[in-house]
Amino acid sequence: MSVQIAGGIGLFLLGMILITDGIKAAAGDSLRRGLIRFTGSPLRAFVSGFLVTMLIQSSSATTLAVIGFVSAGLLTFSQAFGVVIGASLGTTGSGWLVSLLGLKFSLGTYALPLVVIGAFLKLLGRGRWRMAGLPLAGFGLIFVGIDTLQRGMSGAATDLGIANWQADVWYAPLFYALVGIALTVVTQSSSAAIATILTALHTHSINFDQAAALTIGAAVGTTATSILAAIGSSVSAKRTALAHVIFNLASGLLALLLLPLLLRGIHWAQQTFGLPEGPLSLSLFHTAFLTLGAVLFLPWIGPISRWIERLVPEVDPPLTRHLDSSVLSVPEVALEAGGRALKEAAAELFDAARRRLAWANRGYHDSGFEQYKSAIWQIQEFLSQIQHLPNDQPMAHAHVRQIHAVDHLLRLTHLLEPAHAHLDHLDDPKLSQALQQTTDTLRLAGAGLRGETDDPEWLSDVRQTSLSLSELRRRDRLLMLQATALGSWDPDRALGLLDTVRWLDRISYHAWRISHHLSGGEVEFNRLDGPGGPLGLQGGDGLIGGDGGPGEAAEPQ
Repeated sequence: MSVQIAGGIGLFLLGMILITDGIKAAAGDSLRRGLIRFTGSPLRAFVSGFLVTMLIQSSSATTLAVIGFVSAGLLTFSQAFGVVIGASLGTTGSGWLVSLLGLKFSLGTYALPLVVIGAFLKLLGRGRWRMAGLPLAGFGLIFVGIDTLQRGMSGAATDLGIANWQADVWYAPLFYALVGIALTVVTQSSSAAIATILTALHTHSINFDQAAALTIGAAVGTTATSILAAIGSSVSAKRTALAHVIFNLASGLLALLLLPLLLRGIHWAQQTFGLPEGPLSLSLFHTAFLTLGAVLFLPWIGPISRWIERLVPEVDPPLTRHLDSSVLSVPEVALEAGGRALKEAAAELFDAARRRLAWANRGYHDSGFEQYKSAIWQIQEFLSQIQHLPNDQPMAHAHVRQIHAVDHLLRLTHLLEPAHAHLDHLDDPKLSQALQQTTDTLRLAGAGLRGETDDPEWLSDVRQTSLSLSELRRRDRLLMLQATALGSWDPDRALGLLDTVRWLDRISYHAWRISHHLSGGEVEFNRLDGPGGPLGLQGGDGLIGGDGGPGEAAEPQ
């Protein structure tokens, strides 16, 4: 008997895993993009979490994805809270599936062909047909598992005396809720726990009151997966896991307190609407108390989110707070996290550069430069750990663009620690135009990367300002050298000004290239044995001519 129960739970779990993994693989990035796109308000986030969980039949999978999105900065914490509430309600879908089909009809034998068809599709199919094999086989395994559970549960009440456990004491609901928590923690799936409870109720191993308390415990126990995922993760992951625990625990406690009232409501529905007793009524009870929790929590998501943020304060450095190693398993999310961190680091570095240029001769020193350099090195290390398929060209291009940006950022940090001679010449009136153009480039680039400008052509403006400075340098260089040769200029001053304007040109150039790569600029891939040298290195981003400005290499990649 115990072997059959364990085997039934195992088959059900395997079926749920196949459905979840199969649908996620078949949908590709669509689920992730949809989850992120439709999470503007708390209500939209709630609906998004509910629908995705109903589709993939795993609140744990949705919650783990949300933890990754929050860690990467793709979702705000309040949006993630809404998704988590929706996911908790969405997981009731598996209970309805079991009640309506798995227990009402004995489909185990008839579902076996689905397992065979799904296996053959996975082995022999192509494209989306191949992807459809997993969820189809999983769908069949669910009903095979339920049939096995029913056979194992037959006589369980007599053999184990389940129905009489703590039946007549006041704390019986709490006792059964704790048993439900333990069952969910052991199986690591609230869906499997609910299926087991529904089967036990269907076979009369437990009564309805006991099943209701066990269901409450299963809803609370599902938070164990979030807690495990948050251990050692970022602050954002810890906050999301805490939100999941708070909602499910509060909903569970509320359901325990209102259990007599909720049970009377179910009894009223049975008499008024002819609702069948047993599993269907239990599924309605499960949905009802989680819906009640959602209705009470949704209007207060904002204040509760702020309270959790104060309770779990941010301790990671601001520029690297989104670099959570837990998102490395999803390359798309990891690249987005890296891109956001690079944009924030670049914008901060541009502001620091403007401050240095404005206060050059007044003893100004920005102690944050070491912090920026450290953050850039951490981002570079994070990017080096991202793995993606070699033939995934869009992801490869995004990865290369970010590596280009890191290269330019590191060069810019070195440029911003110049010889004092450069700073000494910045007050010279002859450099006022070059200094203004450099400052404008940094200001435009920083505003664009932060999204603080409504101008869709901001990147073009950054490029044009940088190229104008390069043209100014080329034009004035010849004039200055001619004037020096004719004795109109002091040679030391002329050479110092030329060196300083070249320095400003490089700062402006790197700001442009950083903005270009972080805004999705095109990148050319050269063959290693292509034209451009033995290693195919071309353009200003290569090792040849890479340190120069636009005047030394036309339109580098």
